[in-house]
Amino acid sequence: MSVRKPCPETTAFPDRSILILKCIYVDIRNMEVISFFVKNSYAPRAVPAYSVPTPFSFQRMQRMAASRAAQRSLTVKSLLKAVPFVVLCAAVPFLVMRGIRYSESFARPVTFSNSNAEEFDYLDKAMFDFALAQDSYFDLDGNVVSADGTALASRADAVYKEPVTYQQYEVRVGDTIGSISQKFGLSNISTLIAMNDIANVRYLYSGKKLTVPSMDGMKHVVAAGETLEGLSAKYNVAYEDLLDVNDLDSSELTVGQTLFIPGAKMDKQSLQKAMGERFTYPISATWRLSSGFGARKDPITGVNSYHTGIDMACPTGTRINAALSGTVAFVGWSNVFGNYVIVKHIDGYQTLYGHMSKITTKKGAFVNQGEKIGEVGSTGYSTGPHLHFTVYKNGKLVNPMTVLK
Repeated sequence: MSVRKPCPETTAFPDRSILILKCIYVDIRNMEVISFFVKNSYAPRAVPAYSVPTPFSFQRMQRMAASRAAQRSLTVKSLLKAVPFVVLCAAVPFLVMRGIRYSESFARPVTFSNSNAEEFDYLDKAMFDFALAQDSYFDLDGNVVSADGTALASRADAVYKEPVTYQQYEVRVGDTIGSISQKFGLSNISTLIAMNDIANVRYLYSGKKLTVPSMDGMKHVVAAGETLEGLSAKYNVAYEDLLDVNDLDSSELTVGQTLFIPGAKMDKQSLQKAMGERFTYPISATWRLSSGFGARKDPITGVNSYHTGIDMACPTGTRINAALSGTVAFVGWSNVFGNYVIVKHIDGYQTLYGHMSKITTKKGAFVNQGEKIGEVGSTGYSTGPHLHFTVYKNGKLVNPMTVLK
């Protein structure tokens, strides 16, 4: 570069530099740009040109600018190329964990030291043993069941000829409606429930006073137009028994009069309502009924068999909840049910949860209704992830669909 006609406003600097067009310092000897400024700003006159660091030429400046642009382009391309790798790195741990959780369902080989029948016989016996640990039980009709699993015989024939009498009882710790009924020789729990207007037996508490009649039956308040003959037919009770039990001299009744109807029971719907909250489904997530209760073809062998519960198909790892509050009676492994849990509830109920991939409770623990006890899997004798759910009543199988809500 040569400087022919400096700008009128140019100013010479000491030694070998001049200011051209107010914005570029040029080394006259080597003809290299010493420094340049944006727009037309001046360098302070007090600052000598040779104090500006590292001179560079226009060609070098252009090369550096091109190099920086190329570097920026390479950086963007490198980042774009790295995105799939970063995503893959993030996905690998997630996929590995999912694979591990899925493989847990098949961690144990399906080998049988005993036949299926022997396995079921063992479990049935175990469930009956859990039932015998209860003080008393009752069936779905409210009939009190003895320790050998049979309903207590009604004492109606022995006492219907005598007037009914009443006594007071204070509920103690550990009492149940069934145990109190059995203690006083009553054969049906609806007697105590109806006599004491109990809305929910689950709220029976220590210290509560109960009126206990000397025989099974229910009280009835006479309404307008009712007769003793009509009540005898309505409740299927002998006319003479109504007279004797209520110590009546005649058949004349008055509106509002309270009678005791010997042998009368609550209907099933009223009894279930008084028994409080029923079992809830152990799976709250979406599930499919893959096999119902009762006779079916074995999904593996194709042989006709009896299914002891229901199969609720859903993904491995799905949360399993306690269907009703109770105490965990057993936690273990079965060649049939794989990892399984048995929970003992009040009034002779037990529930079994099978094929779990993971158990999150322990034996002896008290679990509330809806509390997590494990996760769905496919352990044991299974064709895929599902929960096998069985309900026992006093050691005998019950169709779960009849007690679930």
